[in-house]
Amino acid sequence: MINAVALWRALLFAGRFLTRWPLPNPGMPTAAELGPEMGRAALFYPLIGLLLGAALAGLALLLKDAPTLAAAAVLLIFWVWSTGALHLDGLADCADAWVGGLGSRARTLEILKDPRTGAMGVVTLVLALLGKFAGTAALLEAARIGPVLVLAWLPVLARAQLLLLALTTPYARADGMGAAMRSHLPRTAAWLIVVISWCVAALLAVIAFGPRGLALPLLALVVFWIWRRSLLHRLGGYTGDGAGALLELTETLLLLTAALLPAVAF
Repeated sequence: MINAVALWRALLFAGRFLTRWPLPNPGMPTAAELGPEMGRAALFYPLIGLLLGAALAGLALLLKDAPTLAAAAVLLIFWVWSTGALHLDGLADCADAWVGGLGSRARTLEILKDPRTGAMGVVTLVLALLGKFAGTAALLEAARIGPVLVLAWLPVLARAQLLLLALTTPYARADGMGAAMRSHLPRTAAWLIVVISWCVAALLAVIAFGPRGLALPLLALVVFWIWRRSLLHRLGGYTGDGAGALLELTETLLLLTAALLPAVAF
């Protein structure tokens, strides 16, 4: 049975891994403890997303009277700083690897391990950040609490995608931190957290946009299915970079869709 101390350590482990916030250091686990620690920590990924989303929504409300573009820039800078660009790095690496890998699994994995960023990675980063900036600015300009609340639950749903990926997809390498996390992930609890995250996201999306808001969690599932299929086809599974790319694709596409929903006629 997992005690409260172990859960607290797992929460801190998840927070320090996914953010650059000055959280208390729980200390490094031993080699034998690392796998179970990472598995428990993964359960808290959506909660870390909730804390990040609450901070973004709170900052958006504080900046409600500021010029829209300036406020959007501040929010995006805070967003990227909070995550340490961890997932953006994965997105850039995957862009380089998918293009430069030329369909070869071995070459794709080799490029993913290369710390350098190529032209395709840079272009992809620029487009992702531009999409997030434009989507955030449009939500702020709407000047309604509903659209701004998208900033609160979007990071939750994006991090629930990571759990869903680990639950449904093999790890592409035989060893590594990702493989250890997946093998020790408490699956029943993880599935419950994923379902709750999706249900809450759907409810808040409907509150914000009416029935058309259901397009957002449904789009998240479409993004997941397409990217998972690409990972399986190219690598036979997922990697840490692939998981980060999934998170960024989810946040960017859903943020832009949320900004466009009020203008869409059904």
